[in-house]
Amino acid sequence: MKGPLLVGFLLIVPTAALAATAGDFETAYMGATKMAEQALAKKSAWTTTETKLEDAKKAADAGKYDEAVALAKEAEVLAKLSLEQAAQQERVWRETVVK
Repeated sequence: MKGPLLVGFLLIVPTAALAATAGDFETAYMGATKMAEQALAKKSAWTTTETKLEDAKKAADAGKYDEAVALAKEAEVLAKLSLEQAAQQERVWRETVVK
Protein backbone atom coordinates (compact mmCIF):
# COMPACT_ATOMS: atom_id res chain seq x y z
CA MET A 1 0.00 0.00 0.00
CA LYS A 2 2.97 2.34 0.49
CA GLY A 3 3.85 2.23 -3.21
CA PRO A 4 0.66 3.93 -4.46
CA LEU A 5 0.84 6.48 -1.64
CA LEU A 6 4.41 7.38 -2.52
CA VAL A 7 3.57 7.74 -6.21
CA GLY A 8 0.57 9.89 -5.34
CA PHE A 9 2.69 12.10 -3.09
CA LEU A 10 5.34 12.54 -5.77
CA LEU A 11 2.68 13.61 -8.26
CA ILE A 12 1.35 16.22 -5.84
CA VAL A 13 4.73 17.79 -5.01
CA PRO A 14 5.02 20.95 -7.07
CA THR A 15 7.75 20.90 -9.69
CA ALA A 16 8.72 24.46 -8.75
CA ALA A 17 10.38 22.99 -5.68
CA LEU A 18 12.78 21.22 -8.03
CA ALA A 19 13.61 24.32 -10.07
CA ALA A 20 17.21 25.48 -10.34
CA THR A 21 18.36 28.45 -8.29
CA ALA A 22 20.89 31.23 -8.81
CA GLY A 23 23.27 29.20 -6.64
CA ASP A 24 22.83 26.16 -8.87
CA PHE A 25 23.66 28.33 -11.86
CA GLU A 26 26.75 29.81 -10.21
CA THR A 27 28.05 26.34 -9.39
CA ALA A 28 27.44 25.04 -12.91
CA TYR A 29 28.81 28.20 -14.52
CA MET A 30 32.00 28.15 -12.44
CA GLY A 31 32.61 24.51 -13.34
CA ALA A 32 32.05 25.19 -17.02
CA THR A 33 34.23 28.29 -16.96
CA LYS A 34 37.06 26.37 -15.29
CA MET A 35 36.94 23.67 -17.97
CA ALA A 36 36.74 26.28 -20.73
CA GLU A 37 39.82 28.04 -19.33
CA GLN A 38 41.72 24.74 -19.33
CA ALA A 39 40.75 24.21 -22.96
CA LEU A 40 41.90 27.73 -23.83
CA ALA A 41 45.21 27.13 -22.06
CA LYS A 42 45.73 23.99 -24.15
CA LYS A 43 44.68 25.90 -27.27
CA SER A 44 41.94 23.38 -27.89
CA ALA A 45 38.84 25.43 -27.07
CA TRP A 46 35.83 25.21 -29.32
CA THR A 47 33.91 28.36 -30.21
CA THR A 48 30.66 26.63 -29.35
CA THR A 49 31.75 26.40 -25.72
CA GLU A 50 32.03 30.18 -25.42
CA THR A 51 28.66 30.61 -27.14
CA LYS A 52 27.00 28.25 -24.64
CA LEU A 53 28.57 30.12 -21.74
CA GLU A 54 27.29 33.43 -23.10
CA ASP A 55 23.81 31.94 -23.59
CA ALA A 56 23.88 30.54 -20.05
CA LYS A 57 24.76 33.95 -18.64
CA LYS A 58 21.96 35.61 -20.62
CA ALA A 59 19.45 33.03 -19.38
CA ALA A 60 20.56 33.54 -15.79
CA ASP A 61 20.33 37.31 -16.16
CA ALA A 62 16.74 36.78 -17.34
CA GLY A 63 16.01 34.63 -14.28
CA LYS A 64 15.70 31.41 -16.32
CA TYR A 65 17.89 29.34 -14.02
CA ASP A 66 16.80 25.92 -15.29
CA GLU A 67 17.82 26.90 -18.81
CA ALA A 68 20.98 28.62 -17.56
CA VAL A 69 22.12 25.55 -15.63
CA ALA A 70 21.45 23.28 -18.61
CA LEU A 71 23.43 25.57 -20.93
CA ALA A 72 26.32 25.82 -18.47
CA LYS A 73 26.44 22.04 -18.19
CA GLU A 74 26.44 21.76 -21.99
CA ALA A 75 29.35 24.22 -22.09
CA GLU A 76 31.26 22.13 -19.58
CA VAL A 77 30.72 18.99 -21.66
CA LEU A 78 31.91 20.80 -24.78
CA ALA A 79 35.04 22.01 -22.98
CA LYS A 80 35.77 18.49 -21.73
CA LEU A 81 35.29 17.08 -25.21
CA SER A 82 37.62 19.67 -26.71
CA LEU A 83 40.30 18.69 -24.18
CA GLU A 84 39.78 15.02 -24.98
CA GLN A 85 40.04 15.77 -28.68
CA ALA A 86 43.30 17.64 -28.17
CA ALA A 87 44.76 14.75 -26.15
CA GLN A 88 43.68 12.24 -28.79
CA GLN A 89 45.14 14.31 -31.61
CA GLU A 90 48.41 14.60 -29.73
CA ARG A 91 48.56 10.81 -29.31
CA VAL A 92 47.70 10.19 -32.94
CA TRP A 93 50.32 12.71 -34.05
CA ARG A 94 52.99 10.92 -32.06
CA GLU A 95 51.90 7.48 -33.30
CA THR A 96 51.67 8.36 -36.99
CA VAL A 97 54.03 11.23 -37.71
CA VAL A 98 56.70 11.39 -35.07
CA LYS A 99 58.86 8.28 -35.30
